Amino acid sequence: MNMVFLTATFIIAHIFFNVKGLKRKKMKICAIICEYNPFHNGHLYQINETKRLSGADAVLCLMSGNFVQRGEAAIMDKFLRAKHAVMGGADIVIELPTIFATSNAELFAKGAISILASIPSVTHLSFGVENAEKEELLRTASLLNNEPQNVSARIKELTTQGISFVKAKCEAWKPYLPEKLLASPNNILGIEYTRAILSKNANIEILPIKRIGSGYSDNELAVNFSSATAIRNAIQKGIPLNNSLPSYVKNDLPNTIEATLEALEKYTLLEKSATSIANTLDCTEGLENALKKVAQENKPLVDTLTNARYTSARIRRIALQNLLNIEESLIRESLQSTLYLRILSAKKAQNELLNTLFESKLPLIVRATDGNMLNGTAKDVYNIDARAEKIYGLLYKNTINKNIFI
Repeated sequence: MNMVFLTATFIIAHIFFNVKGLKRKKMKICAIICEYNPFHNGHLYQINETKRLSGADAVLCLMSGNFVQRGEAAIMDKFLRAKHAVMGGADIVIELPTIFATSNAELFAKGAISILASIPSVTHLSFGVENAEKEELLRTASLLNNEPQNVSARIKELTTQGISFVKAKCEAWKPYLPEKLLASPNNILGIEYTRAILSKNANIEILPIKRIGSGYSDNELAVNFSSATAIRNAIQKGIPLNNSLPSYVKNDLPNTIEATLEALEKYTLLEKSATSIANTLDCTEGLENALKKVAQENKPLVDTLTNARYTSARIRRIALQNLLNIEESLIRESLQSTLYLRILSAKKAQNELLNTLFESKLPLIVRATDGNMLNGTAKDVYNIDARAEKIYGLLYKNTINKNIFI
């Protein structure tokens, strides 16, 4: 069954359910915002727990494309990672636009929630946490959304002393919040998701699920539940992988992780003016000049510029967003704009679920050529996705399988 036929089937289903006026029970969809870099046993556990705890009719994954939030290229292309998610129990995988996927935690979360809030049947959001409870997250998010003036002043004071924004924020909020909530990556993202939901007044209930096995940043392989970081490190070092991955993922893993992305980023920094580089998100305080200088001297970007003030992830994101031509103004404009839903993978015979997506105010993209119907900001954002796909193709020579229905 080819993609054209499947697309036609979904359109017919849409007409059948809507034009005929048949009354349908509203679907209950639980969303997961993810990267799956790669999809491992912890992700499989989360999907199973999401189904059990939410009672949802379907699980929708909103997944980063070929580049991820740490400012790196994913170790496998987005279509293959999306297929693994569907094989692991997701019903459909939609791409999180590159402009959000490569942004800091706050805009990553805001962008994702703005898309999920456009889908009427998304009732829940599931995400992993280290040690945070639902009520703690809601209380913390509400406090952070109404930051006291003295806390803002303290953050500013600490950052001017050369402390990174994340650490300054954690220190300034110590008198008001449990430190554990702002000191672990998954808790931080969970808080940002919750903040975005509250700010947008979205009718989405949070469903935090406690992680099992290794922590987010653990570098060593565990018996069954290794972190994605440990798995990527093992591939890079040629260490045999254990049982931390489903077999269908393990069979698709690359033998090595190619490391040519920084060369492309340096070339872009050399070609761009310092003023243009400074238009990138989080590129402040003359960091654009430091980036150009390091590129001219052909020194390692991350190792040279990472310090107490600038995290390695921040440096990588700035370099990557320059390569992809992502400016801060476009990211912020996109939060207020109507974008699109691009399907990366889905189970076959999902007529009801696809019909639910048709009810969203966002255009549905099934094939790359469907992007031709976009205009304005949505078109600009989609063009960034297309650029990211082309650049990823330069890094990884493998053929990308775009047969999204499995």
